[in-house]
Amino acid sequence: MEFVSRILDGSISTDLKEALRTLSPEYRIKRDEKIRRLEEVPIFEDCTRRQLREVAAISKVVELPAGTVLTRTGDPGDEFFVLVDGSVTVEISPRKRGRLRPGDFFGEMSLLDGEPRSATVRAETDVRLLVIQRRNFQSLLREVPELSHRVLETLSRRIRHLEKSLNH
Repeated sequence: MEFVSRILDGSISTDLKEALRTLSPEYRIKRDEKIRRLEEVPIFEDCTRRQLREVAAISKVVELPAGTVLTRTGDPGDEFFVLVDGSVTVEISPRKRGRLRPGDFFGEMSLLDGEPRSATVRAETDVRLLVIQRRNFQSLLREVPELSHRVLETLSRRIRHLEKSLNH
C-alpha cells in the first residue's frame, strides 16, 4: 500500500478531508468494482443495477492507515461511509464501544438530521472506504426511496440494540 507508506513518511496528510480533496487517480477503483463492493453491503442489497451505478458514481474510494480518526463526536457530519476493507472502532462513550467490518456503514445519522456526529470512529486497521458527500447522499435518498427505507430500518435496529444494552 504505497498510499499508507506515503502517509507514514509525511508526504500525505492523514486528515480525511484532505484525503478526499487530493485523491489521485491511482487510488480510484473502477465503477464495476465499486458496484461489486456495494452489492455486498446489506443496505444496498435491494437496489437495482442502475441504482448501484448511481451510488458508485457519487462515491469516492479512500484508503487510510490504522489509527486515523474518521469521525469525531460533536463534529459536523459531511460524509457517509461504507467500509470496504479493514475494521473500525466506534466509540459512543468511554464504556460503549463497537466494531464495524467490511459491509458495515456509518455516518448516516448526521447526514439525515444535520446534528453533530454522535460517535468517534477510528480505523482499527488500514481501511478502504467508499465515501459519499452530504449533498450527494441527500440527492441519492430522494432518487432511491428504497434506500431511505433501508437506512431507517438499520437505524431502528441500532436504536433497539442500544436500548437493549442499556437495560442490561
